[in-house]
Formats: sequence, structure tokens, C-alpha cells
Amino acid sequence: MGTTAGAGALRLPGLHGYAAEFSPYCPGRVACAAAQYYGMAGCGTLAVLEQNEAGIVLLRSFDWNDGLFDVTWSENNENVLITCSGDGSLQIWDMAKTKGPLQVYKEHTLEAYSVDWSQTRGEQLVVSGSWDQTAKLWDPAVGKSLCTFKGHEGVIYSTIWSPHIPGCFASASGDQTLRIWDVKTPGVKLVIPAHQAEILSCDWCKYDENLLVTGAVDCSLKGWDLRNIRQPVFVLLGHTYAIRRVKFSPFHATLLASCSYDFTVRFWDFSKPNPLLETVEHHTEFTCGLDLSLHNRGQV
Repeated sequence: MGTTAGAGALRLPGLHGYAAEFSPYCPGRVACAAAQYYGMAGCGTLAVLEQNEAGIVLLRSFDWNDGLFDVTWSENNENVLITCSGDGSLQIWDMAKTKGPLQVYKEHTLEAYSVDWSQTRGEQLVVSGSWDQTAKLWDPAVGKSLCTFKGHEGVIYSTIWSPHIPGCFASASGDQTLRIWDVKTPGVKLVIPAHQAEILSCDWCKYDENLLVTGAVDCSLKGWDLRNIRQPVFVLLGHTYAIRRVKFSPFHATLLASCSYDFTVRFWDFSKPNPLLETVEHHTEFTCGLDLSLHNRGQV
């Protein structure tokens, strides 16, 4: 991975990072959703960072009056991002403007913890997940949600679009299930009792439309084949505290990265007999956000 060689750092005093997402347009550009006081009180900041010869620089920042927990880049405008917040709202920001946000959507009744912009061609859809146990579907051009998905019996921590199947997304919840949804039908398509613990993160494999990974409070990562959900395809053990975020590599079908409340980032190849490739211990606090660059093969 070359992970430890080119590590750069930028401090944002008084803020705790919750999500990091590489721009799909600009190599080396990352959006970070952050909150004061571990998201329990205070304000939030959307920070857009860029790596150049001088290191990592703060390109732009926007403040919100509650903690920001997730961020996603627009798939049709390189300057537009959406964040979600502890007050249950989603905010649309435009980096070309100094003030913001452009729009605020306030429908969730509790913390909005997850937001994702669809990546399949021909759709401009956003999905959000909340502690109110619902997921909501949005068209950023429309001022209200298109649909609300109910079924989870716990907090929704993660909502992620399939990179392969239009209108299909996955959600991971404190109710210990991974669920698959189709925006064309109101009910849940598939319920996977994936862990015997809260599931904080999930992601789709970029090379196999039937493969997902979940990361949970039980410190394990599990792979799931949607065609046979009786048992996981793989189980990865090594983290010592809850896994906060997991992402598949955009370049390798069997490679993934995870970060945890154990302060580490770990890289895995589930096809190998010894799947743990590397453990990175750069952080001195809970590691909550993680992304792998679409442009630079080794950049995390």
C-alpha cells in the first residue's frame, strides 16, 4: 500500500473528524466532516483539504451549528458536497461560494449519521441514514425527500449506494442487521443478521455486485455474498475495539481498509491465508473516518 511512507498530517484544533471522502474529480482533495466535543455538543465543520508540495493545506471550511458526521461529494458538480448533522438535517455546500449552505433539508427527527451520493450513471440520488431508524431518499434538485425507508429496529449508522446496481443501497444498524433496499420498492429487499453486535459500517465491493463487508462493535469485519447469506464469506479479526468504518479498495477486488476506536487503520486482503497486511498507528484518538483515493493507487 505504501501507506506509511507518504503520510501527511493537518491539525484542526478542537475538532474531531468523523468522515473523510476523496473528491471524485480532484486528486489529493479530501472533504472531512468534523464535530466539537466528540459530537456530543457544540458545532460542526466541513473542511476541504488538499495535498500539494507543501503538505496538506486547508482549502475551504464551512461551519454548521451542530456536529457533522458524514460527507459525500456530488457526482455531477466538482464543487458541491452534502453533509449530515446531529440536528437531523442535511446541508448542501458549494465550494465556489464563501457562505453557505445552499440548502438545508430537515426531516430526520434524530441525528443524521450517514449520507451518500449515488455513483451509477443516470441517477442523481442521495441516501441518508439516521438515529431515528429511517433511511431517506433525496433528489438534490427537490426540496424534500422522495421516500422514507422503515424497517430497522435500531440506529442506522451507515447507508451506502451499490456502485453496480442503480437504485440499490445497503444500510447497517445498531439492530445487528445489514439490509439491502431498492428505491423502486418501499420494503426491505434483504435482511442479513450479520453480527451479534451493533454494525457501524458497511461497504460494497467495487468488483463484485454481490459482495459487501460489515464492520461492528464486536471488533470483526465480515464479508457477505447476497446470493447466500447463511454464513459470511470471510471473517477478519485483529481490531481490539469497535470498527468505525470500512472501505473496499477501488483498485483491488480483495483488498479493504478499516479504522477503529482502537486508534488504528488496518489493511486486509481477504484472499490471503494471513489477511492482515498492515496496521497503521498514526492516530492518538478514535479513528472514525477513512477513504481510499480513486486517483492515486496507494493513497488513503
